[in-house]
Amino acid sequence: MIGNLYCEGKLYTQDVIKVKDHDFVSYSDGKVVPHGIYDINLNRGYMTLGVSSDTSEFACESIHKWWVDYGKTEYPNSNEILILCDGGGSNSSRHYIFKEDLQKLSNKLNIEIRIAHYPPYTSKYNPIEHRLFPHITKACQGIIFKNIDIVNNLMKSTTTIKGLTVISSILNKSFEIGRKVADDFKENMTIQFDDFLPDWNYVAVPYVN
Repeated sequence: MIGNLYCEGKLYTQDVIKVKDHDFVSYSDGKVVPHGIYDINLNRGYMTLGVSSDTSEFACESIHKWWVDYGKTEYPNSNEILILCDGGGSNSSRHYIFKEDLQKLSNKLNIEIRIAHYPPYTSKYNPIEHRLFPHITKACQGIIFKNIDIVNNLMKSTTTIKGLTVISSILNKSFEIGRKVADDFKENMTIQFDDFLPDWNYVAVPYVN
């Protein structure tokens, strides 16, 4: 949350910093919803900082932003995007609302998007969990998030001696919570489920009229 609220960690300061020790929503001035993408090949993180809710639409909007701004330039000959995801949260393997938003994204970008979910209790093996997020967490320790620009700059400043760099941006857009899947989505979707572990592995194929 944004505001004069306690953030765990230590840092050097010239004066004592007084903050509220409980992060109640009523004490905050807003919130930051982070979404991260980690490019294994380039050792580069892409953080999108939302101001609304952590929804499947927000996750897909972040992927769209990454592809349009960076992905299609870095990989101009690609005909498919591979995304390693956790099994829950905004990109839940169990909820069809994520699949519906993913299908819309595939249609919009006109490219196949392959999803490989990590099964429950195995997300720690996802490269983003130990190559990006811990370093971002370390960069933010002890800093008071008085506004979202501070958070954005902290993300951008995250580096490691092994060459990690981070690109960060703010997405000022509201996302509706509690959305329901369209009644005819399952009948008309072009998502193809793998024969092996289909609940966790599938491809969103662009719809062709």
